[in-house]
Amino acid sequence: MVPRQQIRFEGLSDALRNEVRPFGVDVIVIEPGAIKTEWGGIAVENMQASVSAPYAEIAQKTAQRFAKSGEHGSDPQVIADLIMQAISADKPATRYAGGAFAEQMLEARKHMSDEEFDAMITNF
Repeated sequence: MVPRQQIRFEGLSDALRNEVRPFGVDVIVIEPGAIKTEWGGIAVENMQASVSAPYAEIAQKTAQRFAKSGEHGSDPQVIADLIMQAISADKPATRYAGGAFAEQMLEARKHMSDEEFDAMITNF
């Protein structure tokens, strides 16, 4: 039970990996957790356009979640190191996860229904 968007990206990566493997090209997926970057603040600023009418409550809750995850995020160097590990490997793994909450989210995803996972991330 994987979220639909994740299936698309995972599916595209899997298809591309199998297509280009005969040419010696490796395709990997980097799955970052919460990372301390400016992205959360930028997203919240741009979210202000959605604060009217039906989206006001969800925009406010999402902004609060972004702020919370940013507080507990990992330094971006964690992902830079993960990328270096992947591109330096003789035989890279298919997927690399790193950063705050990445492993926990992926593990939870394996054991939850779509509804349970959606509820968890919505109430984070």
